[in-house]
Amino acid sequence: MNRRLGVVVMSTALIWLGDPGPVLACPSCYGNAEGPMIDAARLGIGLLLGLTLAIQGGFVAFFLYLRRQARRAQDQAIDAEWSRLQRAHDGASWRNV
Repeated sequence: MNRRLGVVVMSTALIWLGDPGPVLACPSCYGNAEGPMIDAARLGIGLLLGLTLAIQGGFVAFFLYLRRQARRAQDQAIDAEWSRLQRAHDGASWRNV
């Protein structure tokens, strides 16, 4: 059963990869490679890629901002804890040592 399925999948893949050009190409891509339709398609792809990269850049910038704010909050918490510990141990207990 598994061997038969593997043979069917392999033969289908070989047939499909044999000559996919005319089967998968649209008339505007298969025909003239220069023209207003191709220019518009290239412009559309460029705009979509630019928009995608801009949105991903915004996410990266936001997460870097969050990381910077977390580090700043952690540093402030450590400073507050350190100053609290110093005030607590400024008493007479350290003078007797």
